[in-house]
Amino acid sequence: MEYALAIGSAFWFGILTSISPCPLATNIAAISFVGRKIGSAPAVLAAGVLYACGRTIAYASLGILLAGGLTAAPEVSHLLQKYMNLLMGPLLILVAMVLLKLLTLPAISDGIGEHLRIRVERMGIAGAGLLGIIFALSFCPTSAVLFFGSLLPLAIKFNSGLLLPAIYGMATGLPVLFFAFLLAFGVNQLGRTYHRLAMFELWAQRITGIIFLLIGLYFTFAVTMGITI
Repeated sequence: MEYALAIGSAFWFGILTSISPCPLATNIAAISFVGRKIGSAPAVLAAGVLYACGRTIAYASLGILLAGGLTAAPEVSHLLQKYMNLLMGPLLILVAMVLLKLLTLPAISDGIGEHLRIRVERMGIAGAGLLGIIFALSFCPTSAVLFFGSLLPLAIKFNSGLLLPAIYGMATGLPVLFFAFLLAFGVNQLGRTYHRLAMFELWAQRITGIIFLLIGLYFTFAVTMGITI
């Protein structure tokens, strides 16, 4: 039951990441550019699938490298098991503060050259997957805090460096597939759909932030009082 909840949480973190302004705008721009280069509806859909798969591969690889690497070392694994509950409360409170706009993180440079992006985009459908990997690794503050502050501790706790990050990555690609479908079939609803997703993202972040804050405060109180979590 706990692992099923972790899977649901990973999926929700991915959705929340995908509809955040920075990743959503980047994804729409990428699919729009690739779509214009390709032209045919099936190819645009295929590019959307490859782009989403690229994002999934990127996050799964990060999960294996970070979570899997940490839990594989016996000493580190023992320390994480011993102190994870102590860290979860403050960590959830920190994530909640970011989601509720009580704390603003500095913009994170993607560190990826514009020339590389242009070169990948020129590859058309063949480069859509690689473009997904590149944009997935171009963390915005919100996506960074959700991945490193929420998903990664969850993956470490359940020793799931592959599955949970892969589910997270798959969820970040769902809006991409949706917008690829709109582009492929010429549905002129992109502006309206983007506005609705922006409104949903605002309330979703607030609700998730409040839940994280309450859980973080409970974890902190429980650890302070010596209550088993």
